[in-house]
Amino acid sequence: MSKPSSAPELIRPRSLEIFQAEQPYLSPGFQNVALMAKLVLERGDGCYLTDVDGNRFLDFMASICVCSLGYSHPAYVAALTEQLGKLTVGSFCTPNRVKFLSRMAEIAPGDLKKTMLYSGGAEAVEAAIRLAKSYTKKFEVLAFWGGFHGKTGGVLGLMGSTFKQHWGPLHPGLYLAPYAYCERCPFKMTHPACGMYCLDFARQVIKLNTTGSLAAILVEPVQGTAGNVVPPPEFLPGLKEIAREHGALLIADEMITGFGRTGLMFGSTHFGVEPDIITIGKGMGSGFPVSGLISSPEIMQAEPYSKPSAASSSYGGNPLAATAAWITLETILKENLVENSAKVGSYLLKRLLDLKEKYSFIGRVQGLGLMIGVEFVKDRATKELLPGKVMEKVFQESLKRGLVSMNYTAQYRINPPLVLTEAQAEEGVGILDEVCAYVDRELRPHW
Repeated sequence: MSKPSSAPELIRPRSLEIFQAEQPYLSPGFQNVALMAKLVLERGDGCYLTDVDGNRFLDFMASICVCSLGYSHPAYVAALTEQLGKLTVGSFCTPNRVKFLSRMAEIAPGDLKKTMLYSGGAEAVEAAIRLAKSYTKKFEVLAFWGGFHGKTGGVLGLMGSTFKQHWGPLHPGLYLAPYAYCERCPFKMTHPACGMYCLDFARQVIKLNTTGSLAAILVEPVQGTAGNVVPPPEFLPGLKEIAREHGALLIADEMITGFGRTGLMFGSTHFGVEPDIITIGKGMGSGFPVSGLISSPEIMQAEPYSKPSAASSSYGGNPLAATAAWITLETILKENLVENSAKVGSYLLKRLLDLKEKYSFIGRVQGLGLMIGVEFVKDRATKELLPGKVMEKVFQESLKRGLVSMNYTAQYRINPPLVLTEAQAEEGVGILDEVCAYVDRELRPHW
């Protein structure tokens, strides 16, 4: 008996009813994956989500790298429940905040011993830029094509995509250069024969586009939104060298790559680089909105950043946020989730490479730990990406088979919870194999 051309439709009358009931009141512009999926969730357990109709889904996105401990982890639930009954707001010192900050000082690279806490990613990145300006007494920032650092006004101009178009004037002093995305090199070169020309080009951008007042170079050790793009090993060290040439600081935006996501505690460690400032968030609170930055005592003393209240945030470091960050970090360390990310990530990467051998429309497969990128292409030679209408079908077919994943664009990001097991990785690959077989059989003839 041949396989059906498509998986059976999900039976979810309650989900669709509730989803539609929200639409008259929900503003446009909401997160695309939620609008496409139309999921109405009731609970989560480990790496699985269950909707109000009882359908169960394996989660390969962890709410975009947020839910590092998986859903309803007992230690996390217990710690936050206990804190909820004690105290939830305020910037006064609390025991759990002390425990988190002291633990961060132990695990952060090199001399990065001081942490400031915030509530969102863009807030922390903007604070890191203010800190760099305070320390260097300069005001310009270089970031990269494909980069994503938030949607607020202070960092919108550092977004290396078309997203920033049509918002009006951008903040001055912000510049972009190509990231080392070797699969799609804008210079049409090949690594390593290129001699890391992108670094030489970045030097020219600084020389010819800026006013010579570079405060910082801001970079993701692995680019997330661009498709989980891993640069060659020379890239980050080269950027550190360029920063030093200009008396600037290197800021590693580790919102996604931090806290074990890449198989090491921090993504920059893969490249042997100690940044001057690291921004942290997403997985550090396993779902609670908490972010921050880490730097050295010397840099953190710079004014005006270090003046009382100059670097603070109304919600940053509040008792609930500090508890979420503390219990998340302790659980990651106690349960060896950094090592699990490396081990299961390596297994998952191998199985995805097997799929690449099986299906010619799978192009780049690349990753570190549980941060893996897969590209769907019409042709491997031209590297032309599959169109959105095909990938939306890929997303829906995955959903029907019980997989929630960010495969609604051709630059597919796989970022499951750090508690993922090899058996669950195999389950997810099995679903993707079925979906790819469907694409090969039903969609490819019409490209």
